[in-house]
Amino acid sequence: MRQTTTNLNVNNARNSTTAASRCIETVNLRSETDARKVIYQFSPEERTLLLKVLQKDNVTEGDLKITKSESKKLFLFNAIPFVGFGILDNMIMIIAGEYIDQQLGAIFTISTMAAAALGNTISDVSGVGLAHYVEVLVGKFGIKHPDLSADQLNSRKGRLISNIARAVGLVIGCTIGMFPLLFFDNK
Repeated sequence: MRQTTTNLNVNNARNSTTAASRCIETVNLRSETDARKVIYQFSPEERTLLLKVLQKDNVTEGDLKITKSESKKLFLFNAIPFVGFGILDNMIMIIAGEYIDQQLGAIFTISTMAAAALGNTISDVSGVGLAHYVEVLVGKFGIKHPDLSADQLNSRKGRLISNIARAVGLVIGCTIGMFPLLFFDNK
């Protein structure tokens, strides 16, 4: 029996941008045992769906072209969660940094920059815990991942759209997340 290596690259197995859900990045299938290990990670319903798609489509000969409609969906799917992340990140950082600066800065002689850095640390740690909830909330708005193959997602255009969308979403979110500055006194 000839062994072949199949690289299965499924970046959005659970349609998650933060990998808060179980996600398969890269699988090297060299034997039936390897294939079984992968299959057993899925529920019976998911296995049935996989089998149906594998029997119906020739997944190795997919079209790499991403349509304009798919591009828009991919952009929105990647941008909107990062708007939420940016809002939360900046908002928490500003509030925590201001609190540390005003309340603890004088006691421990912490500089404003050190207070900002500590606020950023609190924000980053909070972001790890809140990322999943942001994605759940975005999912409730009905924003679905476009049906793209792994090859399309990993194509130059797919990666470019995803990365630009995340950057744009983060910039928009961080800008909106600066709103707590409106409530602080300049004294």
